[in-house]
Amino acid sequence: MSVPEQQHTGTTGRLYGVGLGPGDPDLMTVRAVQIIGEADVVAYHSARHGRSIARSIAARYIRPDHVEEALVYPVTTETTDHPGGYRGALDEFYEEAAARLAVHLDAGRTVAVLAEGDPLFYGSYQHMHKRLADRYDTEVIPGVTSVSAAAARLGTPLVEAEEVLTILPGTLPEEELTARLASTDSAVVMKLGRTFPAVRRAFEASGRLPEARYVERATMAGERTGDLADIDADSVPYFAVAVLPSRIDAPRPSPAAGRDTGEVVVVGTGPAGPLWLTPETRGALAAADDLVGYTTYLDRVPVRPGQLRHGSDNKVESERAEFALDLARRGRRVAVVSGGDPGVFAMATAVLEVASQDAYTDIAVRVLPGVTAANAAAARAGAPLGHDYATISLSDRLKPWEVIAERLRAAATADLVMALYNPGSRSRTWQVGKARDLLLEHRSPDTPVVLGRDVGGPSESVRTVRLADLDPAEVDMRTLLIVGSSQTRWVRRGDGRQIVWTPRRYPEG
Repeated sequence: MSVPEQQHTGTTGRLYGVGLGPGDPDLMTVRAVQIIGEADVVAYHSARHGRSIARSIAARYIRPDHVEEALVYPVTTETTDHPGGYRGALDEFYEEAAARLAVHLDAGRTVAVLAEGDPLFYGSYQHMHKRLADRYDTEVIPGVTSVSAAAARLGTPLVEAEEVLTILPGTLPEEELTARLASTDSAVVMKLGRTFPAVRRAFEASGRLPEARYVERATMAGERTGDLADIDADSVPYFAVAVLPSRIDAPRPSPAAGRDTGEVVVVGTGPAGPLWLTPETRGALAAADDLVGYTTYLDRVPVRPGQLRHGSDNKVESERAEFALDLARRGRRVAVVSGGDPGVFAMATAVLEVASQDAYTDIAVRVLPGVTAANAAAARAGAPLGHDYATISLSDRLKPWEVIAERLRAAATADLVMALYNPGSRSRTWQVGKARDLLLEHRSPDTPVVLGRDVGGPSESVRTVRLADLDPAEVDMRTLLIVGSSQTRWVRRGDGRQIVWTPRRYPEG
């Protein structure tokens, strides 16, 4: 990778970052061998014991007349008495190492810095590159990464079609690893060694441990592969990776194998598309054998090979719940897909109601939260739900209007902000007007009302009107209303944007 603006016409030498591949010298590229042969100086990093894996890979190509620069790390763990701590000790080392190489470059010598794998993929060379490449002609020779080597040694596809590969350092916090493993298709976790116990727990907590494979020293002497679940933590070196291979066409046991019953997970997809999914929800959707839900919500979930989808109309919630539980009773892992949060006017109640029947009490049911329509609309508008609020559905399909009106009066009398779901549809056109007139008996005509329509979707519209100006003709089933309290503020900022917020402090008296 030559960088034109970095080229010089003086007598300084040229810097090369040379990728050596994963360990087997036969996997070095022709270009890497050529550059090492032409170099005046060969540099490589090593631990304090003096042994360098990079040098051992390239040993057959290092000549007796090569000038060798061993860049020996001062620390290999985070225990140090350096005043700047571990990071300070390394930064000082990198500065000193770069200065040593600069002496050779200034003298007109060609310097090849050896790097296991690829120089710019978690490689030590990158620290030299950042300190020297703007001053000297530089070229980076790519190498085969340990990721590719591990997949090759396992003999299984890593990613296919639209699958997503996530590469993670094992040094991440355990909860972060868990979330990322739960939400991705395929993954490679690097830098194991002392991190292995936490990495293994993250695989287990994310539900991915049965799929996970282990590769140690791929293509090198002492190579070892196996199932991650079977690996003894005390035997794991730094040069090992954990792999989640492609799920497409991967050998999987029958969904019912080893299970008398499966489980039902009710998941919320948020108000719109993938940006609103939580990592936990992504993992549950990916792991399911069957997806059950209203067709509109199922269409938000990516199609996965081998996964069955069962779409239905939005008015058959009990039947849908019973169907999902019957699948689970046969050993299937079922995700019931709901919009927003499944516990807010959605599928969780329907599933739990049916699951409470004697025929289904032995089936595991979990509910995973999602971003609610009220939260999404409120965030777009500002913070109208910043104080106490009530959530009320205006649909009289499952409860009489008299009950809705009574609850509206109670919330209005208590001066609560209100998030009004299901305000209207083609068959229900009068409820919004009735609700507006009722609320005007208790609220100022200037009370702000947020109309959030299709929040997160392609036709998103969020605007604010006075309560007195609320027009029922502008409200449909995809609209959510947030009616402010007496304390809710409505301000137009300097950029022209209107914001709505309810103060957290309520006036005394």
